[in-house]
Amino acid sequence: MSSFVGVVVSDPWLQSQFTQVELRGLKSKFVSARNQAGKVTLADLPPVLVKLKAVTELLTEDEIKDILKESSPALDEEVDFESFLRHYLNLQAQASAKVGGPKPQSSFLKATTTTLRHTISESEKTSYVSHINNYLGEDPFLKDYLPLDPSSDDIFELAKDGVLLCKLINVAVPNTIDERAINTKKVLNPWERNENHTLCLNSAKAIGCTVVNIGTQDLIEARPHLVVGLMCQIIKIQLLSDLDLKKTPQLVELMEDSTDVEELMGLAPEKVLLKWMNFHLKKAGFEKQVTNFSSDLKDGEAYAHLLNALAPELGTNSTLETTDPTERAKLIIEQAEKLDCKRYVTPKDIVEGSPNLNLAFVAQIFQHRNGLSVDQSKISFAEMEEDDAQTSREERCFRLWINSLGIETHVNNLFDNVRGGWVLLEVLDKAAPGSVNWKQATKPPIKIPFKKLENCNQVVSIGKDLNFSLVNIAGNDILQGNKKLILSFLWQLMRFTMLQLLKNLRQHSQGKEIGDADILNWANGKVKKSGRSSQMESFKDKNLATGRFFLELLSSVEPRVVNWALVTKGTTDEDKKSNATYIISVARKLGCSIFLLPEDIIEVNQKMMLTLTASIMYWSLQKKVGDTEPPSPSQQSEPPSPSQRSEPSTPSLRNNQQPPSPRGDDV
Repeated sequence: MSSFVGVVVSDPWLQSQFTQVELRGLKSKFVSARNQAGKVTLADLPPVLVKLKAVTELLTEDEIKDILKESSPALDEEVDFESFLRHYLNLQAQASAKVGGPKPQSSFLKATTTTLRHTISESEKTSYVSHINNYLGEDPFLKDYLPLDPSSDDIFELAKDGVLLCKLINVAVPNTIDERAINTKKVLNPWERNENHTLCLNSAKAIGCTVVNIGTQDLIEARPHLVVGLMCQIIKIQLLSDLDLKKTPQLVELMEDSTDVEELMGLAPEKVLLKWMNFHLKKAGFEKQVTNFSSDLKDGEAYAHLLNALAPELGTNSTLETTDPTERAKLIIEQAEKLDCKRYVTPKDIVEGSPNLNLAFVAQIFQHRNGLSVDQSKISFAEMEEDDAQTSREERCFRLWINSLGIETHVNNLFDNVRGGWVLLEVLDKAAPGSVNWKQATKPPIKIPFKKLENCNQVVSIGKDLNFSLVNIAGNDILQGNKKLILSFLWQLMRFTMLQLLKNLRQHSQGKEIGDADILNWANGKVKKSGRSSQMESFKDKNLATGRFFLELLSSVEPRVVNWALVTKGTTDEDKKSNATYIISVARKLGCSIFLLPEDIIEVNQKMMLTLTASIMYWSLQKKVGDTEPPSPSQQSEPPSPSQRSEPSTPSLRNNQQPPSPRGDDV
């Protein structure tokens, strides 16, 4: 399969500086720099390099030319791809130095990969291995491999098949992946391994991880910094899951005024955790403000006051009286363990200010003893702020979709974060490059409301240029946080993005616009061509609730991907839920980046039905004709269609199943 052909660099160190996704992108840029003679010279590089993410806005084309001259005065000198990569790394370093080093990330979800240094924290690796041993030690499949030795690199070897990461995602957000879709065998073939990692990455995006610079080949190779970075995100999502008003309405106690609830809902979970920590420290008389999970916690004083306030029955003066930071950190950990907090940090981690592990430790303390009241009047107010089920699901879908695009801003609460207009401008620039006039846009933080309105007005103006239906939408509606109109705008933006992708792939469209009817006809055509009789009348067709049509569609584009032994008739609610859950995981396993939930299929949410069908269509059109097809497993318990019977198949056992008994038509 073409997905296994990575970009190979002869210098191992140089290859280690980039992910496969980055290498493929850079290779494309390098090829585009070829001159009329079919060669690439130093003189051809500045116009290409100035547009690259790590360089743009920091170095001008002339500055790049001067830097290249330093390495070789002869600009007509021909360069190969590896030289291009070295020049790019040098420019990254120069750009970073120009701004005084790399920018700090505002959210842990954005701090996932870097191409400048690929070291991993042994303390973090040890902590995550312990987490895995604790939460997955009894897993029916993984228990044969666990516990892992934290001091070894066994974690990377186990991660190569993709099963571990898929299971870890389900620990963080239960039922994200239908585990029936995971390939679980002692030895997986290359296609099965690739499927697991594809399922993992698409599911990781669906729970809020940032995986823009990670490809399946990177995980198959188990590149340590990427594996640890992804585990870090997944585990933190689990540990911070309770930092949400819906799950912990008592958090409203952190707000002095009930009108500030929206502000609380818009904060990133780690910011809410800091707010919670400072709330208790203030009550305990601790005068310092904790602003981070690193330097502010090194001396251990904040921890000591926090634990004494939350668990006075375990409080001790010795923790504060100790002058040695390491000894104090040791006492803090011992005190926390009495609250059943798992050991995510060592005394050394506290003293050295490990931000990720300190955050995990504070989150553990919150989970076991948050010290908040159960004031019913405040809780009732928080519950009043909740959206209805469909609005909540759509908010989730659009938020995760936006975060998957790799824009600079990370969205924590959709309705709050888009009100300034900037996030929507970033998304529009991705969907329609060059559509945004950045000179007329104001980047957050924005203190002047009028500047926010200017951003929102430009958003609406661009939407009209893209032929969105915006009859009743004005910039002020976005600024005021009108949920219905914001969802309407985002749906049109998502739909536009999908249709543009399909238009670019569908060669026979000859530049013509693709509409909903084209997607509908394509899907019906694929299913009919496979020899099956199911058809959908529209994306509102109530028969879609059974899930059968989508499973037949998935099977028509890739026969080996659906295990029909797991498919129900979809007549009962339980059967519908089973099929819907399976559809989502199978589609992600195939390579579809989707953000819907089983309920969207069961309730036949028209928008989500369109996005699901379009995603399958996009994947199908993206396949290259010359790809090597994997062997077809004989796991269909349902009689094949007439067109399928004429094709021989190669038996292959998957998911630890025995081959089905011979069917009547096989005898």
